[in-house]
Amino acid sequence: MSGYAPSEAARRSGFSLDTLRYYEKIGLLADVERTAGGQRVFTDDDLSWLLLFRCLRDTGMPIAQMCRYAQLAREGEHTADDRRELLQHHAARVEEQMRLLQRQYDHLREKIRCYERLPGPDQGSEAERATKAERAMEASRSGG
Repeated sequence: MSGYAPSEAARRSGFSLDTLRYYEKIGLLADVERTAGGQRVFTDDDLSWLLLFRCLRDTGMPIAQMCRYAQLAREGEHTADDRRELLQHHAARVEEQMRLLQRQYDHLREKIRCYERLPGPDQGSEAERATKAERAMEASRSGG
């Protein structure tokens, strides 16, 4: 039987062996083949599923929704609209999270720029420099 050993499937997917076992146990990965000795053997199709699950998990999709998607896919082509809708809703949540992260990143970079504009360490205490940085940041936000 050809295929990928669990360690190779884990390496290629970025999931741990424990996660692969868990995904099989809850039915997210279905019908994983086994050798005569009982060792799991992952196929290219299994790896394709794992790469999709990696994308969905990394973008914050809950396991229950991942299971729902996999169930729909296994039910056949007549569920394509449901799968598309599930992915569209998830993509909308990801886009909102990206906007939030961009705003927070911009705030963080602004804070760093304030510290970079401060005089060197011999120009007052850390608390004084932090206060000056806060004031400078507030002034730049208010346009002053």
